[in-house]
Amino acid sequence: MIRYSLPDEPSIPAGGLPWHIMDYALQRDVLPAAVARGTGMPGDGSAPRQGALVSPQQCLQLLGNALREMDSADTSFMLGQQLLPGAAPGLSVALRHAGSLQQALELICRRSSRLLPLLRPRLHVGDGRLVLYWTDSHGAPGLRPALVEMHMTAVVALVRWLGGRRLPWRFCFNRARPRHIEQHEVHLGGELRFDCQLDAMLLDAEWLLQPWPVADAGAGATAQAAGDAGAAPSLLDALYDYLLAEVRRGPTLEGASAAFGVSPATLKRHLARYGSHFVAELDLVRTHVALYLFQSRRAGNEAVADYLGFHDAANFRRSFKRWTGLTPALLRAALAT
Repeated sequence: MIRYSLPDEPSIPAGGLPWHIMDYALQRDVLPAAVARGTGMPGDGSAPRQGALVSPQQCLQLLGNALREMDSADTSFMLGQQLLPGAAPGLSVALRHAGSLQQALELICRRSSRLLPLLRPRLHVGDGRLVLYWTDSHGAPGLRPALVEMHMTAVVALVRWLGGRRLPWRFCFNRARPRHIEQHEVHLGGELRFDCQLDAMLLDAEWLLQPWPVADAGAGATAQAAGDAGAAPSLLDALYDYLLAEVRRGPTLEGASAAFGVSPATLKRHLARYGSHFVAELDLVRTHVALYLFQSRRAGNEAVADYLGFHDAANFRRSFKRWTGLTPALLRAALAT
């Protein structure tokens, strides 16, 4: 049975990301009671007790309050600047001693529930390029732009610090171009594309194995072995993984429910708590797989339709337009520019 957690279950160490958010708000002279409002967390600005946990719902409420109270275009980026290597025992030391970009990214993706608990980073390497893309862990569409900005900045800042130089990342955003992008350019660089179908960071794969000057393989391995095992993934993360593995076999609500050890009605109720439903999650995975096939394998409609189990290309084209608002031809043209 697949393990998972729900959004109201305490799973995030209060001394990690939640305290990072609160501490930054205090530095900006925001009243702690205003940041903690509605979260059920202490509003006196005191550091959390050791071992205390908060739920994703509480952490997202805390972040939303902080963004509103500070009301500044740079808040998400500034939060990201100091987000990694984080406060998780062992894991933060392992990150600081990573020997290369590949080691760092693999550790971040493998232990994201402790290092980056609000979005899930996913790494794909192929065709001379790495793609680090982000999926929603806890159903927070209103905070999605800020979360993406914060998490992308965290990775860029960490890699620049450990690698000793700023790498030529390219960024894709699943949102319209904002009116002002100065903060994006300052913290991420000028290679920005908007109106994409996913939030992703791209880089030539040649950077993956270049050694980093701060590496200490022995210390990093020891620290990682002693690091936190991590909590169960969120339902959205676990379901994405399941659907990705099953996408060629036509996954169903009934099959997914059995894999998660619940009834179809219970799985639907759980997904409703994230503001989602089974078909929406399946369509998201199908979209991402189609994007990969279009971009990396240069596949045509017929090949993608066959891979995803559609009876014919016409049916796939109609479904793809429903998922993304674009026809496959228009999307391939956009990817080529």
